[in-house]
Amino acid sequence: MNMASETPRIFEDNTLPKKRRWLRITLLVIAFLALAGGVFAWKTGAILNKISQGNANIFGSLMNSIPGVEKKLSGENAGRVNILLLGMRGENIVGGGLLADTIMVLSIHPKQNDQDTTRASLISIPRDFYVKVPGRDEQQKINAVYALGEERAHGRGGMEDMQKIVGEVSGLNIPYAIAINFQGFKDLVNAIGGVTVHLDQPFEEGLQFRGLKKRCDGLKYTVFSGEYEEKRIQRKNGTYYANPKRYPLCFEKMTAEVIAELECGGDFKLPQGDNLLDGDKALCFARARETSSDFSRAQRQQEIIKLIKEKALSLGTLADFSKVSAMLDSLGDNAITNMEAWEMKRLFDLYQKAGDAGNINQKVLDTSDGGLLYFPDRDRYPDAGSILLPSGDNYDRIQELFRNSLN
Repeated sequence: MNMASETPRIFEDNTLPKKRRWLRITLLVIAFLALAGGVFAWKTGAILNKISQGNANIFGSLMNSIPGVEKKLSGENAGRVNILLLGMRGENIVGGGLLADTIMVLSIHPKQNDQDTTRASLISIPRDFYVKVPGRDEQQKINAVYALGEERAHGRGGMEDMQKIVGEVSGLNIPYAIAINFQGFKDLVNAIGGVTVHLDQPFEEGLQFRGLKKRCDGLKYTVFSGEYEEKRIQRKNGTYYANPKRYPLCFEKMTAEVIAELECGGDFKLPQGDNLLDGDKALCFARARETSSDFSRAQRQQEIIKLIKEKALSLGTLADFSKVSAMLDSLGDNAITNMEAWEMKRLFDLYQKAGDAGNINQKVLDTSDGGLLYFPDRDRYPDAGSILLPSGDNYDRIQELFRNSLN
């Protein structure tokens, strides 16, 4: 036997050691990526399960994670999946933390055959819409339903009651709901590097974030708000004078200390053109309504949701693990849903397909000509404040709009 023939040949240029070295490096890279992918998948699943309410079906989630098992959402076979989207300050936040500032219904028609396309619609319901509160013999603005539901059953009552009342208004079966607070919204926008809003003209909200209005005193409260406080003066015989006394109301004088304490700097402004908004500015832009209207605000909210979706699903964002990780972190402590993890993933996939095809219809219920809402006379509901009612005092036309929203 020739022992020399079994000795590995070592080339003068050390080719074999180099090949082995690169092989080891390649294997290490693959192992690192596999580990990172596993950790990322675990984190994704953990956060999705965290924001899912306690009634999630763990067995169902496991079954729908098995390859080959059909994964379909409620309503998918019938051609329509409906999801309620809610936005609010957040629990334990002063100033109506559980009042729903944003109320939207996202409907998705999944592709049924080769000739079909995935379509979606997004319809906003104003917060001042006056409704009968589920389980109570009273009427309130729809934005109060969530808070009242949480009083009934903390941790689930708010979402259940909002699903019920929005289902009555829209005429739709709404099996799913997702709620996110202001902090989660800001963190999400920051995680994707902000969103760019194009404005054809400058934007300003100079009233909503100015703080409390009090009687003008010439010292501290000196900036006239344009509003008055009326006080009826009583005579000695118990009757009232015909004309109430009017006191002008003022905002606090704007100093550096006051501005630092006010939301959105007190006077929120954006110039004409393209504006890159971070989370704080995006939230101010989405909340502003005092000098415009609640309807305009709902349109801006829909536009920002569209921008977030486009930015979050862009190749640059999805390829950046740090950004995707930050997006997940933004939801962990600031969102809640009754969807299971696999249902959220399925919803994400369907909504992405509708957006890619440009098939998303957007609408805001409003009081425009031929609109579906109107402001009733104050004498009809003297204690309700500024409220909105459905045209014809029924939901017929609103429900027709929802039925046809995917067309």
